[in-house]
Amino acid sequence: MAPGHIGQATRGTTNTNRLRRVDRWIARHPILRRCADPLVVDLGYGASGVTALELEARLRPTRPDVEVLGLEIDPERVARAGQQLLEVRRGRTGFAPDARVSFARGGFEVPVAGNRRPAVIRAFNVLRQYDEADVAAAWARMAGRLAPDGMLVEGTCDEIGRISTWVQVGPGAVPRTLTISLRLADLATPGIAAERLPKALIHRNVPGERIHDVLAALENEWTRAASAASFGPVQRWRTALAALHGRGLDLGPRARWRLGELTLPWESVAPR
Repeated sequence: MAPGHIGQATRGTTNTNRLRRVDRWIARHPILRRCADPLVVDLGYGASGVTALELEARLRPTRPDVEVLGLEIDPERVARAGQQLLEVRRGRTGFAPDARVSFARGGFEVPVAGNRRPAVIRAFNVLRQYDEADVAAAWARMAGRLAPDGMLVEGTCDEIGRISTWVQVGPGAVPRTLTISLRLADLATPGIAAERLPKALIHRNVPGERIHDVLAALENEWTRAASAASFGPVQRWRTALAALHGRGLDLGPRARWRLGELTLPWESVAPR
């Protein structure tokens, strides 16, 4: 643990476009669109500042006044991201030279100058290295720094961003939803999402737990929808989700299904 900062340095894996799925979800979320102060924190961005720069670029069309603050405990990573930002400012990258991005040291305490409270905190692939018992305290610390109508987006993904899941957590550290987002083009089975569940759920994918029931039902409907595969993976996925929805499961906006995405109320997957 770094002195004055709460948490551990992340493993550092950072790949371009790895977080594109969650970035698109945040960009469309009403909380970002309606907040008074569009400050977004990329907590634990890893060995490169690219995810913070990508986040700003993806959110800017929705909120031209968005600001992204990248936080890392490791001072060498902060220095490296600062050098990357200088290259951006000089127009030597594909990012806008005037990108409203900055980098600083910080952990779960989420230090922000002027005590500003972020509208969004994105903490991806951070809690994966912790014990499940540590999740509640980490959520509480981060959520305690949010704006009154803000959200924490905490989740994980594979190395190239084809499999991604995240929990939306509100002020008071109250979990609201779980989102599963998969690349459909080469999807063999939706059950692969189990490997990348957030830490609060990854050990709960066992019989008797809600998340296990949901994933098993999704897998069954995906298999039953095999006949729709001739019309493409998107149609097969939508057929499977429509069947689940018909059984009373809330899967979020239908417009998002075509992206390989579904969003469940937390009570549908909460640990027993």
